[in-house]
Amino acid sequence: MIPIAKPLIGEEEINAVVEVLKSGMLAHGKEVEAFEREFADYLGAKYGIAVTNGTAALDVALKAIKIGPGDEVITTPFTFIASANSILFQGAKPVFADIDPKTYNLDPNEVLEKITDKTKAIVVVHLYGQPADMKAFKEIAEDYKLYLIEDCAQAHGAEFEGQKVGTFGDIAAFSFYPTKNMTTGEGGMIITNDEELARRAELIRNHGQTKKYLHEELGYNLRMTNIAAAIGRAQLKKLDEWNEQRIENAKLLSDGISKIDGLTPPYTDPRVKHVFHQYVIRVEEGFPLSREELMAKLREKGIGSAVHYPIPVHHQPFYQKLGYPKDICPNAIEAAKRVLSLPVHPAVSEEDIDYIIKTLEELSS
Repeated sequence: MIPIAKPLIGEEEINAVVEVLKSGMLAHGKEVEAFEREFADYLGAKYGIAVTNGTAALDVALKAIKIGPGDEVITTPFTFIASANSILFQGAKPVFADIDPKTYNLDPNEVLEKITDKTKAIVVVHLYGQPADMKAFKEIAEDYKLYLIEDCAQAHGAEFEGQKVGTFGDIAAFSFYPTKNMTTGEGGMIITNDEELARRAELIRNHGQTKKYLHEELGYNLRMTNIAAAIGRAQLKKLDEWNEQRIENAKLLSDGISKIDGLTPPYTDPRVKHVFHQYVIRVEEGFPLSREELMAKLREKGIGSAVHYPIPVHHQPFYQKLGYPKDICPNAIEAAKRVLSLPVHPAVSEEDIDYIIKTLEELSS
């Protein structure tokens, strides 16, 4: 089986974890602080605050900018549900704007139509590893005096016009789940250039504690462990190489798939460095198999695939209970019916890619 995702763990990660275990300092400590500095430096940002996972990073980021009841936050319905749920965690209202049908990212023009006097922030998701139009979103945020939050869970090392994502907005959130472009097992990171937001995020992730047993505000225990950070530090050294392999694999896949009727390879905005957390094709109506039939045939042939994401957030049962209309965001609805992710990770070989393309060609006839 060629898996849809495969975490790459080498001797460097194993040795780093063993060193932490031998030290006896397993919880949050110097290893985490080093990882925070190194990850922030990699992005060109001032502050990194490590937490337990990507959802926690989004939650703390929104709490740091004081999103609360009565606020509206605009985001995409075509994403993993945590992007929207983190807004609900604040008692605020997610407002869904439609996506660009080519990039699958939030459409700035659609966002403009959703702004009201209650709008306080925009959560922009860099979906599949492709940066959103950050030039447009920065202008919107500045014009309307809105906070700009970047959900970079799938975009480690991605760039817009030569600048790494996570450094455009007021605050950003990364995930280090095992299937991401780099991992800590579980983990997340908050990134900001704002000293006050960094201070608040640090307080919130550690019981609101300014020093031992002195608690300035309500906080949580969302600290990353030294074990996770040790893995992350080793992975970060390999990230650029792995991203380049993803980009090369995506190019080879697109070269072949572009010749197959009924399948559309992913579009890449010429202004961006797309790091292909997922390689996502569209299965069009003209293809002889439905998407689900194609996935079943690929599985029979030993090729993993997945759908990211089959149900737009506003169609999820919980969001239907909240009263969101189903007919909004038609581009997101259509994308959810068509997208299909194929293996693109660094462990996919050129021979694997040739096999995937050959199999798709056979299934298209």
